[in-house]
Amino acid sequence: MTFQIPGSKLIAMNLKTVLTSETIKLHLKGTTKDEIINELLDVLFASHKIPDRQAAYNAVMEREQKMSTGMKHGIAIPHGKSPTITDLVACIGISDKPVDFEALDHEPCRIFIMTLSPVEKTGPHLQFLAEISLLFKSAEKRQEILATQTVEDLLRILST
Repeated sequence: MTFQIPGSKLIAMNLKTVLTSETIKLHLKGTTKDEIINELLDVLFASHKIPDRQAAYNAVMEREQKMSTGMKHGIAIPHGKSPTITDLVACIGISDKPVDFEALDHEPCRIFIMTLSPVEKTGPHLQFLAEISLLFKSAEKRQEILATQTVEDLLRILST
């Protein structure tokens, strides 16, 4: 998929360039928004995508305080910008049980996509969010993601 932010170069965005098997976690254990956020941060920290876990937590929570990142259709996209991040990083987690994430449609969430980006770079962040929103418009794609049993299958679904 290709995106152009006004005033920027045309850039091809592929979720597979951002998400890897190390940044995907199936069967999240958290039962609250804070537990899910912490679990996703653990994924990013363990995969060496973020250098400062506390700074990343602060950035995500600062954004959550402005407005919940629980979207619609069972999807939440917790995100933030931090001076400790040099390039956009992301992870995805799937929960077997719905979690209240204060979503716009008041429905609980099971698909969680966390992204952190540098404070001074807006383009990659917007491109990633646009790619995610297009991907998850399809009810069939969401169901396929929720039914996946392996990280490899999830990567395949996300890249088609």
